[in-house]
Amino acid sequence: MSEKEISRILMTVWGLSYSRMKSGAYILILAEATGDRRLPIIIGSSEAQAISFSLEKKTPPRPLTHDLMASMCHAFGLELKEVFISDCVEDVFYAELYFEHRGEQITLGSRTSDAVALALRVGAPIYTTESMLRKRGMVFEETEQRGRQQMRIKKIRDEETWEDASDEELQAALQKAVEHEEYEQASLIRDELKKRKEAKS
Repeated sequence: MSEKEISRILMTVWGLSYSRMKSGAYILILAEATGDRRLPIIIGSSEAQAISFSLEKKTPPRPLTHDLMASMCHAFGLELKEVFISDCVEDVFYAELYFEHRGEQITLGSRTSDAVALALRVGAPIYTTESMLRKRGMVFEETEQRGRQQMRIKKIRDEETWEDASDEELQAALQKAVEHEEYEQASLIRDELKKRKEAKS
């Protein structure tokens, strides 16, 4: 039995944030539907724009690529049943689109950003695995003062100083980054801690 059949976690689109560590990029934040874990994914500006239009329920002056994709699905009788975020290799996320056409199941590979943009347009659910959330997710406790529009990205600790930092200091920096919703920086710190752990084993 595949992991998709064993462990399926429903995700929602929590918001978007501008990336200050990668010029022209944005961070897509997916949230566990029934939990407090977040999955940050770096995406391009055009995909961020497409997702933003859907989140804000705005109609662009001219149809975007994902609007065209949704229209084609409707015209040809393709129903997007779900999006499944299946893997992440070297910070690149992979997704699968599960379609149904006249009783036939069709699976297509996709960039996660494109898959999410299309899912928002047709109302399809987004899933990932428990192992993906354990590997790439972050726990975040919301407060009334923190909303989607209050996401801030700022450096807790420069990467150049990590060699001199102890594991305890990095753990503290990781916790602080998560508390301040600095997901991109938290991802880098988490990867550094993982690399150290693997080096010791």
